[in-house]
Amino acid sequence: MLRALDDARVADETIVIFTSDNGPVWYPEDLARTGHDSVGGLRGMKASNWEGGHRVPFLVRWPGRTKARSVSAQTISFLDVMATLADVVQMPLPEGAGPDSFSFLPVLLGTQPEDVPVRESLVVGQSIRSGPWKWIDGHEPVAFYRPERGRVPSEGRPPGQLYNLAEDPAESVNLAADRPDVVARLKTTLARIQAGAFTRP
Repeated sequence: MLRALDDARVADETIVIFTSDNGPVWYPEDLARTGHDSVGGLRGMKASNWEGGHRVPFLVRWPGRTKARSVSAQTISFLDVMATLADVVQMPLPEGAGPDSFSFLPVLLGTQPEDVPVRESLVVGQSIRSGPWKWIDGHEPVAFYRPERGRVPSEGRPPGQLYNLAEDPAESVNLAADRPDVVARLKTTLARIQAGAFTRP
């Protein structure tokens, strides 16, 4: 595809985005068979609130605008593509359209400071991410998890899970009992967003 854009001489005016809509369905035997860890060490897989269920690659080629091989730690969502592309063509979204879509055009242009977030928070399923913190409100769904494969969450699961993704991207240590202040803040923000209230940074 990239070669076709080059041959047609439209590569410089084309934004190419390569990504995925969710994490893989990838069992331990798949790892053993292929030697490839499709979730890259993250916990969970498709349909999970854990990072393996929805943290996916997001690659962009935009010659002359997005610096080749540049990397950003900004948290974005598929929802943000709409506002971003509207920003690219300088066309404001209609009133009421995309209230939960945030433009990350400055990230693509390399003008967004890493310490200034594109969005206040990101909600996926029953989880919310805000800065390094992630709260999962409740238990994990059991879709794609099979008892014989040892992927069903264990009995006696906590009613919620709090992780610091900056320190623990594999979500191995639940900090909910240690940081009730963060839990309370994220639960309040999650309820507000689920009610349709969005805050732009």
